[in-house]
Amino acid sequence: MASDGARKQFWKRSNSKVPGSIQHVYGAQHPPFDPLMHGTLLKAAPKVPTTPVKAKRVSTFQEFESNTSDAWDAGEDDDELLAMATQSLNSAVVMETAHRVLRNHSQRQERHQRQDGPAAEPPPSPSGDLRLVKSVSESHTACPAESTSSTVPLQRSQSLPHSATVALGGTSEPSTLSSSALSEREASRLDKFKQLLAGPNTDLEELRKLSWSGIPKPVRPITWKLLSGYLPANVDRRPATLQRKQKEYFAFIEHYYDFRNDEVHQDTYRQIHIDIPRMTPEALILQPKVTEIFERILFIWAIRHPASGYVQGINDLVTPFFVVFICEHIEEDDVGTADVSRVPAEVLRNVEADTYWCMSRLLDGIQDNYTFAQPGIQMKVKMLEELVSRIDEQVHRHLDQHEVKYLQFAFRWMNNLLMREVPLRCTIRLWDTYQSEPEGFSHFHLYVCAAFLVRWRKEILEERDFQELLLFLQNLPTAHWGDGDVSLLLAEAYRLKFAFADAPNHYKK
Repeated sequence: MASDGARKQFWKRSNSKVPGSIQHVYGAQHPPFDPLMHGTLLKAAPKVPTTPVKAKRVSTFQEFESNTSDAWDAGEDDDELLAMATQSLNSAVVMETAHRVLRNHSQRQERHQRQDGPAAEPPPSPSGDLRLVKSVSESHTACPAESTSSTVPLQRSQSLPHSATVALGGTSEPSTLSSSALSEREASRLDKFKQLLAGPNTDLEELRKLSWSGIPKPVRPITWKLLSGYLPANVDRRPATLQRKQKEYFAFIEHYYDFRNDEVHQDTYRQIHIDIPRMTPEALILQPKVTEIFERILFIWAIRHPASGYVQGINDLVTPFFVVFICEHIEEDDVGTADVSRVPAEVLRNVEADTYWCMSRLLDGIQDNYTFAQPGIQMKVKMLEELVSRIDEQVHRHLDQHEVKYLQFAFRWMNNLLMREVPLRCTIRLWDTYQSEPEGFSHFHLYVCAAFLVRWRKEILEERDFQELLLFLQNLPTAHWGDGDVSLLLAEAYRLKFAFADAPNHYKK
């Protein structure tokens, strides 16, 4: 019983402490990573006199605590320490301070052992404001090679010493850095394209993978011609193929174009002539030479495809190809302001022929969109409705509740491949991916339209009137869209395709 009493008295030596408030001990290089979660660690523990002990031996827990707590006891007000602890610290300052604290602690321990006496109060640290530090893994500041000074105190009003801040911020602004990094990425992507295109036989599968996330402007013309199937993969065969196809196109012009005013074809030509001025960008399309090129391309295609003939909407599909191919020969960044009359006539002839053949390749995959009654579009709009009802039932119910039919807004999305909904620059970026997909214009476009509709769910759900809803869906605010917006749209479309493409019954109720 005496031993039990002695044991009980041992734990009652300090009435101010209970087991729950025992101060934790951390290694010098691994301090508490989140001071806000361990606020009790910041409170200074009362110093308990120790008794003489043998070297490298601790007889009681209180003595052990007394000998180690001085390493991390800050001796300052808790609120101030917590405020300091939440600041971001420079990695070099962190490491230097940690090593200094460790050295100070070791020196005091050596003095205790030499004196073989009671532990003395530790002298104040030469840089008191740096005694509480974060681990290196918690520092988010760039790490310079060396600290500017080993004794610079850390001010509470800033996370870095003044000299260190200047050293870290002197090279360039964050916007410059991000722009530089972006340019490096673009240059790297361009190099990959050039290496791939420089080979004797272009790997079209690899080219599709590389093109899915966008094609650099300098290599877009040749890449589009390859992805559309207009040019062969073999480099040696390309010049002869181009020459043959261009010659074939102008043979069509000589044979058919003079019949445009005949009674059989005059309605087709008149409709083409009416539709072209309505296209965008107007500054480019309304130039006489460009208007003539578009009229020839559309009329020849209509004559050679009597199953569909010319249908409004086909005219829009000429623009992206023409713009991409003409940009190879003009200096202006904004093609809308380019003066096509300054481009040599032979170059314009080649661009016209290339545009015709690439557009023909595109339309071969979606021709049922433009045959009588346009069954392809009718079917795709129905599939869009079923898909949206599965992925966002609230939006679907809202449209149904206000009697908005999908054909009233989505018909144009399918007929013009979203060209009337987004700026031309975004259409070109979309087509980079469409041409990288096996059935991009016919199949993947459905998922892009679904993602596009759900993208506006907040605005759609806020509209409470049929007229306002339809007006919004026919005039979506995309004027300021860029590549980033298109990339997000394509990523969501790919997610939907991954979920539904191989299981079409999944989006049917």
